[in-house]
Amino acid sequence: MEPSSTERSPAGYSYGYSADVDTIREQEYPLLNETTYLDHAGTTLYAKSMIEEFSRQMTSNIFGNPHSMSLSSQLSTQRTDDVRLRILQFFNADPEEYDLVFVANATAAIKLLADSLRDSDHRGFWYGYHADAHTSLVGVRELAEMGHQCFQSDTEVDSWISELPDIQTKAPKLIAFPGQSNLNGRRLPLRWCKEVRSAARQSGSNVYTLLDAASFVSTAPLDIGAVAPDFTALSFYKIFGFPDLGALIVKKSAARVFERRRYFGGGTVDMVIAAGAQWHAKKESSIHDRLEDGTLPFHSIVALDAALDTHKRLYGSMANISTHTAFLAKRLFDRISVLTHWNQTNVCQIYQTNAVYGCTKTQGPIVAFNIRNSQGEFIPKTEVEKLATVQNIQIRTGSVCNPGGTAGALGWTGADLRRHYSTGLRCGDAHDIIGGRPTGVLRVSLGAMTNMKDIDSVVDFIEEFYVERIPPVVALNPPLEETDMVGRHFYIESLSVFPIKSCGAFKVPEGKRWEVKREGLAWDREWCLIHQGTGAALNQKRYPRMALIRPAIDLDRGILRITCGVMTDQVSLEISLGWEDTSLISTSLCTNSKRPSMVCGDQISLHAYSSPVVSAFFSDYLGVPCTLARFPPQTANRYSRPPRMTGTWKNRFRKLIMPGSFPPELPPPVRETNTNPLLLSNEMPILVVSRSSVNRLNERIKANNKHGTGGSKAVAADVFRGNIVVAERLAQLGDVEQPYAEDHWSSIRIGPDQLRVDVLDACQRCQMVCIDQFTGIRSEEPFSTLAKTRNVNGKVCFGKYAALAPEETEGFESQPDHRTVMVGDVVVPVYHDE
Repeated sequence: MEPSSTERSPAGYSYGYSADVDTIREQEYPLLNETTYLDHAGTTLYAKSMIEEFSRQMTSNIFGNPHSMSLSSQLSTQRTDDVRLRILQFFNADPEEYDLVFVANATAAIKLLADSLRDSDHRGFWYGYHADAHTSLVGVRELAEMGHQCFQSDTEVDSWISELPDIQTKAPKLIAFPGQSNLNGRRLPLRWCKEVRSAARQSGSNVYTLLDAASFVSTAPLDIGAVAPDFTALSFYKIFGFPDLGALIVKKSAARVFERRRYFGGGTVDMVIAAGAQWHAKKESSIHDRLEDGTLPFHSIVALDAALDTHKRLYGSMANISTHTAFLAKRLFDRISVLTHWNQTNVCQIYQTNAVYGCTKTQGPIVAFNIRNSQGEFIPKTEVEKLATVQNIQIRTGSVCNPGGTAGALGWTGADLRRHYSTGLRCGDAHDIIGGRPTGVLRVSLGAMTNMKDIDSVVDFIEEFYVERIPPVVALNPPLEETDMVGRHFYIESLSVFPIKSCGAFKVPEGKRWEVKREGLAWDREWCLIHQGTGAALNQKRYPRMALIRPAIDLDRGILRITCGVMTDQVSLEISLGWEDTSLISTSLCTNSKRPSMVCGDQISLHAYSSPVVSAFFSDYLGVPCTLARFPPQTANRYSRPPRMTGTWKNRFRKLIMPGSFPPELPPPVRETNTNPLLLSNEMPILVVSRSSVNRLNERIKANNKHGTGGSKAVAADVFRGNIVVAERLAQLGDVEQPYAEDHWSSIRIGPDQLRVDVLDACQRCQMVCIDQFTGIRSEEPFSTLAKTRNVNGKVCFGKYAALAPEETEGFESQPDHRTVMVGDVVVPVYHDE
C-alpha cells in the first residue's frame, strides 16, 4: 500500500525547508547516497551549491590582504565588515551592544578570553565551569590563579548564583557552561547568564559569563540579545559544514577584560616602537580591531558569506532545523529505547539526563548510549564502531571530549580514572570495558540534512547485529567428539610471509622449506611504511591500495623485490636483504638514524631508508608522503652480518638495490632474557587460518545474501592474512570438514621434524578483512557475517595466534636454521583435553 502524505512527511519533518529533505540531499549532498552520516555534533556537512558559490566568488574577484588601501584589499575589508554584521544579525546580537571577533574555532575563542582575563588583574581570576563542559572549557581552570570550581549539577550552579550578592571581592570571576552538552544533547539553562549579571550587580562583583554555544548552535537558534551572555564562543563548521572558522561574540560592556591583554600582533596596534622604549598604542576603533591579531582568514570569511546565503535558501531558519532534528531525535530515541533481547533485557543503555526528546528547550538531537547483550554485559564500543564503519554508518565513540559528562554518565570517579590511566587507559584507545563497565559511549548526532532513512539505518543496524532473538550459544562451537579427531589429516595448504607490514603477501613456493624463527616466519613483517610527517606506520584500513604493494623475497639474489599496481602498469623496486651498501638516514629527520614510530599502539624504534628513490617509490603510488622503514628481529643470528658477496655481484646490482637502513656494525640492543621481542607483527608471531573455517564462513555469507547485493560474495582466505593456512584431507568419501576445529587446539606439530607450535589466543578482527587483497577494493564482507557468527564477548574473532613452543626456542644461536616448514607438511593437532 502506498504510504499517505502524512506518513511520507510527518509533522515537523522538513518543516520550513525549501524542499523535502530527501530532495535537498539528492541535490546538495550526493556523497550521502551510500553513507549514513551521524556525527553532526563533530561537524555538519556543507552543501554542494555553497562550495560552488564560494568558488564563483573566488574566481570572479581579487581579494587582497585587508591591511592595505588597494582596491583588492578594500574589497576584502568590505566583505569582512558585511559578514561580521550578518553573523551578529544571525544570532540577534545588536551591533550597538555586541562585537564579533573572528578566531580559528570555539576553542581559540575560549583561550583568547582566558588569556586576556589572566592579564586583566594582577591577582588573576577565579573560574567556575559546569561538569558537562567540553575539554576546551575545562582547560581554562589551568589559568585561574584564584582557584576554580566544577559544578556537578544545575542545582549547584543555582546555589552559587544565589550566594553571589553576598560576595564582596572585586576580583574577576568567570563562570562558563555549554548551551548544549556535546555528550548527550542535554540543553542547559540559558537563564544563568542574566541571573549571574543580576546577582553580581547587587554586590558590585566583577563576574562574567561565558557561553560555549558550539554544540547548541549546530541545530538550534540562539538569541544572544535575549540570553545576554558576556562572551559567546562558537564554530561555524558546526552550523554550515564550512568554512573552518570560529568566533568570540563579546558584549561591549564586558570588553574591559581585554584592556590589559599583553600580546599584540599584525594590525591590532596603531603604533609600536620596536627598539628602545617598550611602548605601543592599541587600536581603539573596535573590540575586534584590538583582538584580531595578524591577517584575518579573509577567504574563509568570504566563504562564510556564501554559507549564510545557502543555509537560508535551503533551510529557511535555525528554528526549522531545530524542529526537524527534534522530530528525528525523538524517533530514534523511541525506537532504540524499546529494543529488547529474547529475555526482555534492554539492548541499549541510553544516557539521558532530566530531558525529554522532542522538547527543544531541554534536549538537542544527540543520543548517547551503549549496547548490552542479553546477559547485561556491555559490547565494546570500538567493536561497534568497526562494524558500523563496515556498514557505512559513521558515528562517534569514546568520551567525545566531554570528560565530566562521560564520567558522570558511566559512574567513574576521578580516582577511578587516574587508576585506569596508570594501567594504560588513554583517550581514543581500545580499552573499552574495565571491570565490566564501559569507558566511553556511542554517540549519534543529527543535523539539518539527516533524514528518516538515516534513523532507519542505525536502528536496523542495531537490530540486525546486536538484538539476540534466541538464547546465545555458550561456546562458538561444541566440543569435538573423539571420533571427529581420529583420521583427520591436516596439512599446510599455503605459507605466506608479509615482508612489509600491511602490504601484500609473499607466498612461499611449493617445495621450498621456510625458516621459522623465534619471532615468526623468516622475513615476516620486518619492514613497514611510515608517514614522513608523523612517523606513524601506515595500514590498509586507511590506505587500501597497500594491498597492491607486493613484496617478493629472492634469497638466491639476496634482495626484496617490490612491485606496485596491477599487471598492466606495474613498477618495481629492489632492496638488499643484507646490511651491505647501507646508509644512515639524515639527522634532520631523526637522530642516529633511529625514528620512534607508532605501530598498533606501541612505540618502537625503526630505521628509515634515507634514499629519496625509496620514499618516492611508495609516496607516488599511495599518494601519501611516506618511506620504507625496517625493524630487524632482535635475535643474535639476525643481527650477525650476512656472508660477503663477491665484488662482481655487488657491482652488477649496485645500481638496482637501494641503500638499506642500518650501519654495517649495528650492535644488537641489550635486552632482558626470556622476554618476547616487540616486532612489527601485531600481537603474536604467527597467525594460523583454517581452510575449512573459511569455507564455512563463505557458506554463511551466501546464506545471508541481502537481496542479491554484492555483500554475498564469497571471500578468499587471503583476506585473513594468515601466515599458515591449514587444510584437511578427509579420511574417506562422505566425510565432512570440521570448521573451527582450531578453537580446540592447544598446539600443533608440523612436518617431519614435528616442529611444535603452541596455539594461543583467537585473532581479533577489524575492518581490514573487508579489503580484497587482489584488487584493494573494500566491501562489507566478511566482517558483517563474522560479527554474527564469530562474536566472542563482543569481539569479532577468526583464526588463531601461534608461537614456537618454549622447547623449540632453545639453541637458536647454535642451530639457527633447523626449524623449517613447507607447503604440504602434515599438521598434527594436539587438543586441549589431551
